[in-house]
Parts: sequence; C-alpha cells; structure tokens
Amino acid sequence: MGLLTRILSLPISAPAGGALWIAGKIHEAAEAEWTDPAAIRRALTALEQELEAGRISEEAFEDAELMLLQRLKAAKS
Repeated sequence: MGLLTRILSLPISAPAGGALWIAGKIHEAAEAEWTDPAAIRRALTALEQELEAGRISEEAFEDAELMLLQRLKAAKS
C-alpha cells in the first residue's frame, strides 16, 4: 500500500520537492555571494564611487560601509 500511495501522490509531491530543491540552491548561491570577500570588496568600491559621484550622502556611505566591513570581517573568520 505504501508504494501505491507514493505512486499516486507523485504528481503532487514531485513538483513540491523540485521547488524546495530550487529554493535550497538559490539560498546556497545567495549565501555564497553574501560571504564572498571579492563580492564585498566590489560592493565597497561601488559604494565609494557612489559617494564620489554625489549620489549618496556621507552618512549613508558610512552606514553602508560599516555593514560591508562587518560582512567582510565575518567572511574572513
């Protein structure tokens, strides 16, 4: 009976399992990008360019820079 139930529920369980697998892969990729020191350094460079171009304030720069530096420190440990 267990095999029959699994076979009959396959049209419902297979897409749900696939969606969970995809969500897991997206989470892994986002986590890797979040902790990648090179990506954080690129974000710091882009942030500095935004400040120099006058698109963000000094205060916004300092807040974002602090967050990025904390991420970089956490990524290295």
